[in-house]
Amino acid sequence: MSDTALDITGWTCPAPLRDRPRVVMGHGGGGALSAELVQHLFAPAFGGDVLAQLGDSAAVSLGGVRLAFSTDSYVVRPLFFPGGCIGDLAVNGTVNDLAMSGARAAYLSCGFILEEGVEMSVVARVAEAMGAAARAAGVEVATGDTKVVEAGRGDGIYLNTAGIGIIPDGVDLRPQRVVPGDVVIVSGEIGLHGVAIMSVREGLEFGVDIRSDCADLGGLVRSMLAVTPDLHVLRDPTRGGLAASLNEIAAASGTGVVIQEGHVPVPAAVANACAILGLDPLYVANEGKLVAFVPREHADAVLDAMRAHPLGRHATVIGEAVDAHPGLVVARTALGGTRVVDLPIGEQLPRIC
Repeated sequence: MSDTALDITGWTCPAPLRDRPRVVMGHGGGGALSAELVQHLFAPAFGGDVLAQLGDSAAVSLGGVRLAFSTDSYVVRPLFFPGGCIGDLAVNGTVNDLAMSGARAAYLSCGFILEEGVEMSVVARVAEAMGAAARAAGVEVATGDTKVVEAGRGDGIYLNTAGIGIIPDGVDLRPQRVVPGDVVIVSGEIGLHGVAIMSVREGLEFGVDIRSDCADLGGLVRSMLAVTPDLHVLRDPTRGGLAASLNEIAAASGTGVVIQEGHVPVPAAVANACAILGLDPLYVANEGKLVAFVPREHADAVLDAMRAHPLGRHATVIGEAVDAHPGLVVARTALGGTRVVDLPIGEQLPRIC
């Protein structure tokens, strides 16, 4: 083979590698297919600078007040799982999306899409769980809607929630603020939600009780901001897991990310389940964890504050942002090698939120 460098500037690809004429499950998985759907279909159709931020929630100004605004839909199967149900998942998920902008959630909306024939007692349990979660998070469900679809055209209950909250002065959380040298901190053990859903959906037993980590992260974020408002970015790694969140931040910031694989807190039960099923814990969904990029000078104090909070007691430094390989996430393995942690194409386990 010739040593002459190839000139690829004139090369063309006859078709997008993942060009699909129809929606597939992976389009809802939080990975590369989801990103393509948003970036190449929805964003051009809607336009607008606010949408272009593509964060967990949108930061907007209204009447001189900075607000965070977010919406999410929940199609989890089964409706009830160890550690929660679709109701508290919907509340906590939207509250957490607002918290990733530094906002304190204030009001939520709730849309119920009910399948004809679902038992009223099931609807009541879900509504009661939503109410309890909202009260615990200090938010009010202020408006809502109900629709019913024919039997066989739904899956019992789907939920949509939207939320608004106020962003404190001096807080500016977005991936564009990440710089080389930032310390990457994860708030605790990963993979619990995805494995808990899998265990009940597929009737699997792993020898231990695995429960979802579904929780309201607002208090943890406030503890971190009390140390310094100068956090650079926060994300809650739900669909696509920690790997998807790190890749999204790396791509948006134009920095590389290096993590120490052995430092990522993976509980033994999750590691064992993933080993049996051939899954990578980095890609398994969470519902009560966050990943933070923190300026190095504040990292120790922020980590101490996280560990003092019940939801951050297992917080761990797992890596840093770097100049090298911008837009890529690399894991250093226990054997001294490295591997690229790519954005997943779709989702290892669909319908988990």
